[in-house]
Parts: sequence; C-alpha cells; structure tokens
Amino acid sequence: MQQTVSADYRCSKGLKKGCHGEIANERGRIASEVVIVVDFGRLRLLEEVLFNAWFKSAVGTHAVGGNASRDECPADSELERKTMKKPREESQILEDLAALTTSPGYVHAVAHICHRDNVIYFKDKVKPSDMDRLFSRDRLIRTELTTLIGLMVKKPLDLSLPLHDVVKNYVKQTDALMEELHNSISYPMYAAMSGAMRSGTVPQDPWHGPGMREPIFYGTESAYSFQYRDLAPEKYGADDDWFLKTKGFTSDQARTIAKTMCQLMDEKGRQLLKDSRSAKGQPTTWLPAFEFSVEEVVIRSQASQDVVEAFFQAFLFTGDNSVFREVGDFNEVAARPLLPTDRKTVLLFSHYSIYEALYESPFFWMLGDKSYEPTASKHRGTFTEQFAARRLAEVFGRKHVYTNVNLHRGKDIVGEVDVLVIYADRLIIVQAKAKKLTIAARKGNDNQLKADFAAAIQDSYDQGWACANEVLAGGCRLVDDKEKAISLPPSIKEIFLFNLVSEHYPALAFQASQFLNFQATDVIKPPFVMDVFLLDTLTEMLATPLRLLNYVKLRVAASKKVMSGHELTVLAYHLVKNVWPEKEYNLVMLEDSIAQDLDTAMMVRRDNLPGDDTPVGILTKMRGTRYEQLIKEIETKADPATLELGFHLLSMDEDACIDVHRLLETIMQMALFDKNRHDVTLASSAPPCGITFHCNPVPSLEAITALKTHCTTRKYQQCAEQWFGISVDPNGRVQFGVTLDFPWERSEEMDQLTASMKPASRVRDVLSRYRQGDGQIKLGRNEPCHCGSGRKYKKCCLN
Repeated sequence: MQQTVSADYRCSKGLKKGCHGEIANERGRIASEVVIVVDFGRLRLLEEVLFNAWFKSAVGTHAVGGNASRDECPADSELERKTMKKPREESQILEDLAALTTSPGYVHAVAHICHRDNVIYFKDKVKPSDMDRLFSRDRLIRTELTTLIGLMVKKPLDLSLPLHDVVKNYVKQTDALMEELHNSISYPMYAAMSGAMRSGTVPQDPWHGPGMREPIFYGTESAYSFQYRDLAPEKYGADDDWFLKTKGFTSDQARTIAKTMCQLMDEKGRQLLKDSRSAKGQPTTWLPAFEFSVEEVVIRSQASQDVVEAFFQAFLFTGDNSVFREVGDFNEVAARPLLPTDRKTVLLFSHYSIYEALYESPFFWMLGDKSYEPTASKHRGTFTEQFAARRLAEVFGRKHVYTNVNLHRGKDIVGEVDVLVIYADRLIIVQAKAKKLTIAARKGNDNQLKADFAAAIQDSYDQGWACANEVLAGGCRLVDDKEKAISLPPSIKEIFLFNLVSEHYPALAFQASQFLNFQATDVIKPPFVMDVFLLDTLTEMLATPLRLLNYVKLRVAASKKVMSGHELTVLAYHLVKNVWPEKEYNLVMLEDSIAQDLDTAMMVRRDNLPGDDTPVGILTKMRGTRYEQLIKEIETKADPATLELGFHLLSMDEDACIDVHRLLETIMQMALFDKNRHDVTLASSAPPCGITFHCNPVPSLEAITALKTHCTTRKYQQCAEQWFGISVDPNGRVQFGVTLDFPWERSEEMDQLTASMKPASRVRDVLSRYRQGDGQIKLGRNEPCHCGSGRKYKKCCLN
C-alpha cells in the first residue's frame, strides 16, 4: 500500500551555485590542486559551464566522484554561449511575482506546489530513494515558498477555483520566475568569477555583502521540522507561566496543537490522493489538505476550544505584509503562518512553517514585554547550555559532564566554560550563544554580516580558546555551578572546542569557513561550529563516547578539506562510508543528496515512520561481532591506555574489522579450550601500525608485562611509530591495555631481541593454521565456525 507523508524539511536548492563558488574561491588561490566532488552515484553534472571553466583554469586537475569522471573544459566558444547572462533586476522579478501571486485563485497553485515539492510517496517503509525529489533543483524550497506566500497575502485571499489549465499556467510561471530570481541573487558572485576568469586572475573574495545572499537564502536548512517541534517545549518550558498569562496556552500545549494540525494535513492529503485515484484522475485542487477549522483541531487534539483558539490567534497572519518588499525583509508569514480565510478556517501550507514559528516566534513575543525581557533572555541562554549538557550526558554519562564551570586562578576567575566534558584524557569545551542573523545581514550588509558572526561565533570561539589555554597552563581550580571541585586528568591529550548557537543561523558552516579566525595546537584542535540541531543529530546517531569523539577528531582535522552545504551532509557521509580524504585530495565537496540516508533514519526515529532507523554503514555492518564488543568494552573503561586503540579500531575498513572479529574469536576459543594465554597480532604497513591481542584466562602482573614486551618488540620489528596492545578474557571483557606512541629508532639491543621473531603472516594464513590444528581447536562439523561467520563449520572453514 502506497502512503504519503509531508517531508518539507531541511533540503537546499540542490547543488548550489554558492557551494560551487566556494570551491573555486578557496582552491583558486593555489595552482594544481586536486578536488573531488562526491555524491554516492547521484552526481548532478555541474551545469554552469562558467564554473567548469573557472574550475579548470584556477584549480587544475580535478576528479568528480560518484559514477562519473570528468576533467574536460569547454571551449571558449561554448563558454561564451553558455555563460550566465546578466538577469533582470531582482525588483523587477519580484514585481512580476507579486502580480502573479495576487491573481484570482492563485492560492490553489500554492497548494499544488506545496504538495508537489513537500510530499514523498513510499510503500511499506520509507527508503532513502523515496526522498530523491526533495533534492531536485526543480523543486521550490521552504524559503522560496514562504516568499510566494508572503507576496500572495499582500491582498486578501481569493479562494475561487480557476480552471485546471489556469492553475497549471500559474505553476509554470511561478517556477520560471523563481529560477530567474535565483539567477539574479546569484549573479554578483558569478560576475566576479567570470571577470577574473577572462582576465586570468584570481577574483576578489565574492563572499561578502551581496555575494552572501545566495547561500543564506538558498542554503540547506539547519533543522529538521520535528526538531523545532520537539525542542520548543524544552526551550520555553521555563516561560510557561508567561505563556499562560499572556497567550492562554503552554509551550507543550502549543506543540500538541501544531502536531495535530500536521497530522491532519497528512491525512487529508492521503484521502485526496485516494479519492483521485478512485476517480482515475488528479484532485481538482490540493487546497483542502491545507485548510483547518478550530473544531476539527479541538476534536483531534483533545485540547479545550479556548486553548486552540488562543493558539490560532497567536500564529494568525494579520495585516498586508507591507514591510516585505525584497528577499531578506521581514516576512510576517514566517512568524505567523496561519492564513485566515472568509470561511472561518485557516490555511497552513507546511509542517516546517508552523514548527519553525513555534520554535522562534515566542521569544519575540516576550521581547515585546519589557518587564519580562530580561527573564526571557536568561531562559534562552540557559536552554542552550542545558540542552548541550543533557545531550552530551546521554553520550558520556552524567558524571563526565559539568555545567557553568568557573576557572579560578588565585582569587580571580579567569574563564567560564558553559559545558565541560571530561572523558579519559580528552576534554570538550562548549561555549554557547543564543544569537540570530539579523535582517540587515540577510539582505547583504557586509558589516552587519561580520558583526553578527562575531557575536554568535567568533566571541564564543575566543572564550573557548582562552579557557583551553588556561586549563593547559595548570594551576587552575575548576568549580561547577553546584560548587563542586572538578578534577582534571593528569595529562590532557586533546581539547575540542564546540561553538554552539541555539537558533537557526543560515549557512552557518559556510560562514564559519569564510569568517572564523582560529588557532590550533597539537592539543587544542580546530573548532567545531554547530547549532543545537546538529548537536542533537550527532548525539542521536553517534550515541557512544568513542563514536562521537572519533567523528569530532576526524571532522575538525579535515575542516579545510571537506566542504558541504551543511554539516549533516558530512555526518551522513561518515555514517555510510567512514572514509575521509586521502592526502592526494586537497578538497572534497559533498553534494547534499548524500544526506538522504541520514534524513530518512532521523525521520523514522522522530516521526515514528516505518523504515530503517540507522543508515547502513559503520553502525550496522559489525553488529553482534567481537569487534563491536571490544569497542563497547573500551568505552566502558574510559582508560587513556585503551582509548587511542578505540580510535584506531574505528578508523579501520570493513575487511580489517572482520579480521579483528575472527582473530579475537579464535584466541578466545583457544583460551577457553586449554586455559592458557593466547595471542595474535594484526599489523598494517601503511602507515606502519598494529594491534597485539592477548587473551588471558586470569589477569596478572606477569600478563601485563608480557603484553607490553610483546607490543614493544612487534612495534620495533614493524618499524612503527604507534602500537596498541589489549588483553581480554575468554568472554571478551577487556582486562588492560597498552599504547606505545613514540618515533621508531634503530637499536642494537632491539635488533637482537627481535631477531628470532616470526615475520608477519596474512590473516587468512593464521586462521588456516588454527583450523589445521596448530591452535588445538576441535570443532564438530555442525558447530558454529570459529571464524565468526555464523555458519556451521562444515559449510564454512572446514573446506
């Protein structure tokens, strides 16, 4: 049975021109660089010939990922033919849009477009491929739809139903004008690139002022719609008394009513589709799916009529939206998305619009109450800190997470950390801000863009950097908001700086790559800039300490080499591939549709839809194996001696992970069989590194010494700079570990010690010797094979 669901969240306008420009701008400064564009086989060939020509001349060699490979550059004549012509002025296009959107019955065209571009169809369960349409450049995204609706409401709504061909023509004209608007907003960046390309020079930075409007307006949404819905009560729970007194409902009641309206929207849409198929045609209009009465919401939500009416009144559009004159202006339908009709009903065109308004509008209501404004601002900041602490505690455990930590040096407080995580010899310092991008910045005011970024991100980073240095300097006394003294680890291996914002901040990752001034050392890593929505998804999908820390390590290390429209795309790539840029690539550009697997999994988890709640990849392929058990054991210990091994294990490819499982399974069975210690070493040559596994029936000081000696000699024999050792009992529980991390140097003494050591063998040869009896494993034909395949011995390794 085919089903439908509104999925009107997060997607950008496809492969964005702004992102293209980012590559050329960043990489164009250095000749002969190698860039790879990856999209998991769903590559949309970069249609702007201008970009291709610039890319070739400025960057040099490049590779295109997916199923295509291309390094051709168009001839000059083709470049002249296809280079973007200067579009009409934005004001002219908006005038045409305003005339179109106020045409009789245009609201039915809006309903058609919202159904076309926001609804996915699926059968039995939601699959990533069901979301292909959401990543098409042909669809209109949320900001474009809000623009259309904002222009439409400048005059009273006309609900009369035009002829089918009239609505069809409205839609066609809308798509054409919105594409023209996109070209107009993009043109300043393209003009800079085009002129520089023709003169053979590197353009001045196009990402300032007008050039930033395109990524801000067309970039990927920072939040899923259900995140706005579910975080709103947490954000405003402390303000519920004010809500009840001034608005007549609580934040949780508002969430319930908004969710009810969205459920009704889906149900009405499905019924229209079902009826039309029975009639073997399309609905004459999709508008009924988006129309609601107070009475039906009361019945469905079981809220009182007074509460529902109060909710409708709070989010009801009024006036004529006169201040909305150009892209970037305040558009009242974003804050009040319920449009009144003359039928005592309201129109609501998307899940995203009501959920975003639910999350963002109340704060501005409270700012209008001057007596309550200080309290509202305090609660807003507290929410950001408490949310970060809660989500990180769910990963690391409450005992590892501290809030509002003051750094005392003598009698002075030299710094304050909003949230501090201490896990083994790693620290996470979170500095949180509750800032938004102002309207002036959205409209391309360069000074305001930089001022907003400084207040939201740069100041946060500077505070985190100062606190990290104070911690490393020693002599600081750390005290949290419960007046509890905090003990730091004897030595600190790494400090990660999280710069967190609580609000939707358009093109946050892109702005951070352009504007953030930061430093890094061997211990203090580059910053990770994020909003609460990214932190929510990170901690949802990477829900264990080792998994999360490993991703953060990889991500900040590749901050200059991996580019995408949004950080969720990078996370999605990691969850599926666990592959990070090789040294020969100077830049990897990830296309937005890579995130389809992650988007689907989050929708399954949060909206309770049928489907896979985890992308197939690093979190699924080794489930139930000794490899996964070892990872979990290392996390439980939180021991610096084994934590580095955990990171090494997580960096392995699938074949190496299977080798770890099979080797562990083998020595554990041997130890169970003869009650003796058994060992095996897994080494790699590029770069030289390895792990020595011991299985000890009973731990002892002698066993610890034996493991360390074994690791030392193997490290020397392999000429490795790093080596790991781990001892487990016959049930797979970690006993102790060793990490050796120092440069390799030739030694006559070590030459003698290792002279008689056996050379390294291939894993399959080692397992073969055990099968043949060297390891004394006796298996019956019908017993599970020792290799861990899950098959019977007779159908696996016996032959």
